[in-house]
Amino acid sequence: MATGDSSFGYIVWGVDQTPYGPVELPTLISWVKSGNVTADTWIFRPRNGEWKKASDLEELRMFFNHSGKASDRPAGVQGVPAGSLRRIKILAAMSEDQLQRFADFVQVESVPQWTVIVHQGDPGDSIYFILSGELRVRLDVMGRESILTTLGPGDFFGDISLLDKGPRSADVVANCDSIVAKISASDLDELTSHAPDLAAVFLKGLGRTLTARIRADNKRYGDSVKFARAAE
Repeated sequence: MATGDSSFGYIVWGVDQTPYGPVELPTLISWVKSGNVTADTWIFRPRNGEWKKASDLEELRMFFNHSGKASDRPAGVQGVPAGSLRRIKILAAMSEDQLQRFADFVQVESVPQWTVIVHQGDPGDSIYFILSGELRVRLDVMGRESILTTLGPGDFFGDISLLDKGPRSADVVANCDSIVAKISASDLDELTSHAPDLAAVFLKGLGRTLTARIRADNKRYGDSVKFARAAE
């Protein structure tokens, strides 16, 4: 750990009574997983002007279990707190108890800024839920980036690939340090086998999303046909 300018990032108060940092979120998370930062470690966020214990920071809470110890599960397979899933639109129909159980089938990943989470054309089999940060969906059109949309907490992507394991239709890039949760096809298989009631609610929500998208696409197509005919 190294000290530095404290005008950005996170400052960690070490056991030797020395402040370390500033560091970005992915680095801080790696310190939690390595045990250098514990639940009781004090962390300062200059942008908010406050000190908090690591386990009290919303962006770190998911990496500690109820005893206050960091999870010993490997990176990318930590369960996510049910409360952080409440804002995910596709899960809106789930009760608190269902969300708590559903969280056990979800994997969590920290995504540094500028990371390409999925690449256009690559095979995929996972849906991603955005817990914090901001992502952009882009296409490469004749060597130039074309941004389709920007996604934030509560949004999701990759639902089609989860079902058909087909190629990704666009790149998804982190605009800033972000945290996402995902369910892969194998996770969905486990969900279906061990908690079919949850799988039913999840798949019903997924079906509503796909139906709404198809209806919207049909409307846009119909409007474009009407416009083209009117212009003849």
